[in-house]
Amino acid sequence: MIRIAVAGAGPDVESTYATAAQEAYVAFPAPYSENPADLLGRLNGAPAPGVIVLDSRTDLELCLGLAGRLATEHPDTVVLLITDQAETLGLRAMRAGVKDLVPAIADTQQVTEALHDAAHLAKKLAAHHAAPQENEPTGRVITVVSPKGGAGKTTVATNLAVALASAMPHSTVIVDLDLQFGDVATALNLTPQHFLPDVLQSVATGDTIAMKTRLTLHDTGLYVVPAPDHPAAADSITSGQVSQLLQLLSREFAYVVVDTSPGITDHTLGALDQTTDPILLTTLSVPGVSGLRKVVDTLSVLQMFTDHNHLVVNFADTTHGVSQKDVDETLGVPVETSIPVSKGAPASVNTGVPLMQSRARDPLVKALAPLASRLLPDGVDLDKRGRVRERKRAKT
Repeated sequence: MIRIAVAGAGPDVESTYATAAQEAYVAFPAPYSENPADLLGRLNGAPAPGVIVLDSRTDLELCLGLAGRLATEHPDTVVLLITDQAETLGLRAMRAGVKDLVPAIADTQQVTEALHDAAHLAKKLAAHHAAPQENEPTGRVITVVSPKGGAGKTTVATNLAVALASAMPHSTVIVDLDLQFGDVATALNLTPQHFLPDVLQSVATGDTIAMKTRLTLHDTGLYVVPAPDHPAAADSITSGQVSQLLQLLSREFAYVVVDTSPGITDHTLGALDQTTDPILLTTLSVPGVSGLRKVVDTLSVLQMFTDHNHLVVNFADTTHGVSQKDVDETLGVPVETSIPVSKGAPASVNTGVPLMQSRARDPLVKALAPLASRLLPDGVDLDKRGRVRERKRAKT
């Protein structure tokens, strides 16, 4: 039986909920903090109820904050709000992880139906999280990593993601993990309504339908998870949440492209833990190559350095004294893709139209097309303009 806890119910609704929930009913006092442990402490270690109903009329902000924490820390629990603002509160409540708003004037039949639906969902969530997931098909997670800023991570990530999405529509999502200063949305000329923290709320509950409604769709059919709209929001995001996000996305999309912040942060390590194809990006500079050497050493120690790494050199101008051979010898890994200096790249970033989208005759497009082709399935190939062409022989 799914237990239904009603917290802080006003005297005008308490008996209605007790009648509707019947023997599943549990009365909780009104919450006094946003910490779920303070609300659930009276359970003496017992599992959280499958459904928690919060009467938000006394303190709306506290209830929304508590709902958000419950969605993250107790993903099997379904949260409902009793409110007298049902018509105006919908979006804020959804972003906080609330599954349904129940008007304070709802009668017993309406409350019974709302609690029945919530209990049914809680049962499905519990079964989903308890079931083994090892045999579920997963897509490829492609994470672009560079030790230094200015190497062109976002340009490479967005162009590669657009190439994959164009070749296989609606197959690709890009996640901006430069949590404080990410500009994937800007590079794609998007004005998002939802950001990474919003998507994480849905991920915590395992609700893939709600998660997809919070993705931003690009003109090319690419889905986007933008970085937080405020740098301070990064402090509340954990590497575990990043791993959980990528796990869920890789079950829904064939390709998950991840743009990261410079260096190896905890969030980047969380992404690399789920990554099938790391893209190690450097420039032909001594600091860039030596920094990437440290990245390679770190990944080797952590056993994250696999046979599917792709070493990419951007701004491949050898006139400054560092050659591709120097990179090969320093890293012990052959360069797979060398991207010459692109005159069109700065303008494409400023206009928010990736070169892969405009199909420009550009050295960046010509260099990235073979890399995208190696990631695509047999039978799908890109020409030097990034256009799909029929492959005449299978990959080796």
